[in-house]
Amino acid sequence: MLTVQVKKSIVIVKDFPGLGERIKKAREGDKRSLTQICKDSGVSRTYWHQIENEATLSPITEDIVRKIEVTLGVDLGVSFD
Repeated sequence: MLTVQVKKSIVIVKDFPGLGERIKKAREGDKRSLTQICKDSGVSRTYWHQIENEATLSPITEDIVRKIEVTLGVDLGVSFD
């Protein structure tokens, strides 16, 4: 018998004031170039600048935050608890 799968997604949006600045400070403390950091995290340079300047048009995903944390070796304090 054939079936159809249904997926339910829950979206939670929360403000994290100063997150862009914390990311920028962590990046500036890294020895790699911005180009290399972006490559390692899978985030484009343009999007990275939007994040640092807190100028994204829509909320960034938790997945992106986690990739940035892993790449920079920091905990940015983003939690939904």
